[in-house]
Amino acid sequence: MTSVPTVSVLRTVLTPTVVLRLALGWGAFLALFLAAPFLSGRPPAPALWAVLAGIVTVIVVCAFGVVTQAEHLARRLGDPYGTLVLTLSIVLIEVVLISAVMLGPGEHATVARDSVMAVSMIILDLVIGVALLAGGLRHDDLRPNRAGVSAYSAFLTVLLAVAFAFPGLIGTEGTYTTGQRIPIVILTVFLYGFFLHRQTGAQRADFQEVVPGRGGADAPAPEAEQQRNRPFDVLIRHRSEVVARTVLLVATVVPIVLLSHDMAALLDDGLGRAGTPVALSGVLIATIVFLPETITTIRAALNGEIQRVSNLCHGALVSTVGLTVPAVLTIGLITGQGVTLAESPAHLVLLGLSLLLTLITFTGPRVTALHGAAHLMLFVLYGLSVFS
Repeated sequence: MTSVPTVSVLRTVLTPTVVLRLALGWGAFLALFLAAPFLSGRPPAPALWAVLAGIVTVIVVCAFGVVTQAEHLARRLGDPYGTLVLTLSIVLIEVVLISAVMLGPGEHATVARDSVMAVSMIILDLVIGVALLAGGLRHDDLRPNRAGVSAYSAFLTVLLAVAFAFPGLIGTEGTYTTGQRIPIVILTVFLYGFFLHRQTGAQRADFQEVVPGRGGADAPAPEAEQQRNRPFDVLIRHRSEVVARTVLLVATVVPIVLLSHDMAALLDDGLGRAGTPVALSGVLIATIVFLPETITTIRAALNGEIQRVSNLCHGALVSTVGLTVPAVLTIGLITGQGVTLAESPAHLVLLGLSLLLTLITFTGPRVTALHGAAHLMLFVLYGLSVFS
């Protein structure tokens, strides 16, 4: 099998729209970098909100570019490979940003806790809630692959407990001791690596779409069975296109996350002037960072691809916690910083309810818009807790 010529691939992939989005994203980041002296001098409120509006607009435009590349890759590679490309590209950059904040000046003991908690509630309740509400109103028979959802739930239960519950139970003042950090880092990395190995290997079928089987049992979709070796065939036949689209996806994601990171200080200033809770900033930043994945998830739900919804959301959260916790604990060990991970009782209750609701939603006979409404209600309660 021969691959498609590189020149032909570039003409197909590198369209004027793609080039415009790249130029817009990186140009906005450069402009923000050059304007840093002005923005750091407490600009007037109208100028501040105008800059914030411009940044959000650029992020939204670039997000649609990320979604386009992700959908092309998903069609080429199939699940779970297609969704993994989008998920890992966003999560890895988010982990790098959290790590960069910790390595920067000042005390940032709670930055990882606040960021991951916001991401957890946004993914488990807001994104999934909107997706299920939209998909459930259009489709009457949404059936996820219960084996895959069960695996996600098992890992999320353990990883989130390690991240937010056990530091307060066995640690000191909400922080793991030095002797506890080393085994936690090693075991978390091993557990996450084992998950990826099984997800893309022997248990790959557990994360693919299913069709109703006889006697109420679900089975992998016929195309999933026929395309067991599809990713390897695609890499051989369409290597240039897969590589080009992956590079473009990452190149479009990077300015989104960088702009979101740079926007944090401006947003803190704006929300401070408006008198809103500082914690709201973390929620808004996390929402914007995961905007490309949110758009892709809602589109998947509208197309009736309910297992892809799970792969995007639950897979993203497994990756976020599985990569962030070892990274920040390792940085804490190297730099001697305290890393406060223990969450408040209210947030732990909300997180536990979100995991329980996830099990109820995705392990039932079918998923409906009612499940989406329940998830959204939990996110509203989380929002109230932020303002309390």
